[in-house]
Amino acid sequence: MDIFQYEFMRIALVAAVFTGLAAPAIGTFLVQRRLALLGDGLGHVALTGVALGLLTGIAPTVTAVVVAALGAVLIELLRMYGRTSADVALAMLFYGGIAGGVLLTNLADESAASLNAYLFGAITTIKSSDLVLVGVLGVVVIVLSLGLSPQLFAVCQDEEHARVSGVPVRAYSILIAVLAAVTITVAMRTVGLLLVSALMVVPVAASQQLTRSFRTTHLAAMAIGLFSAVGGLVTSYQIDTQPGPTIVMIALAVFAVASLAASALARTRSARRRVDST
Repeated sequence: MDIFQYEFMRIALVAAVFTGLAAPAIGTFLVQRRLALLGDGLGHVALTGVALGLLTGIAPTVTAVVVAALGAVLIELLRMYGRTSADVALAMLFYGGIAGGVLLTNLADESAASLNAYLFGAITTIKSSDLVLVGVLGVVVIVLSLGLSPQLFAVCQDEEHARVSGVPVRAYSILIAVLAAVTITVAMRTVGLLLVSALMVVPVAASQQLTRSFRTTHLAAMAIGLFSAVGGLVTSYQIDTQPGPTIVMIALAVFAVASLAASALARTRSARRRVDST
């Protein structure tokens, strides 16, 4: 394919692979924990980190990781010890992240347009130096998500039972939030901060239509995320659209197909049971 003759597209493809695998890898636990919107909240916090990078001259990816991780820890501490409910805390992340990002961008004498590459993604502008950081962070998220899957699942499924079983619930809860923050940073140049939560949630929702066990759902979600990210990048090149929205639309299309397939299988099983009972 002529898409691979350009270096920026080869770099973009590698970034898409890391993003497609990492986002659903941690997104599965967020969905299991009913915190699907946490990605949106942390995405807005990461926007403040990007603006801080523009203000200080530090690489925005680095500052975004730090600020988003701090925001993730804060939201978990509020949820554990504060009287603030999870949805209110998420709302504060939404609004505070946007306000902080725009304010710091203004202080940096940058226009709001400077944030567009991070808000909506600009995967074809990723440089080799950025790819190294994206790759390292992506590998960390994937390895920890798969390696600690039993413990993280126990925390997400039933905190009280996990605590009684001796699992350090607080530590793993904070780890899930921090990994989500890191994933946001990995994906912000691929699909953008406004759409990254979709890549963390939609592949998981699609895999849930066709799978039964948590492990199968986890792995299938990563496969769907990989297909959506790579397929969206290639499709965007062919039809000349932005990669981020194209990736998300392909993920939604997979979800639609999976839902239809699940409905068809359910009807088939129901018909067979009626035949067997007669």
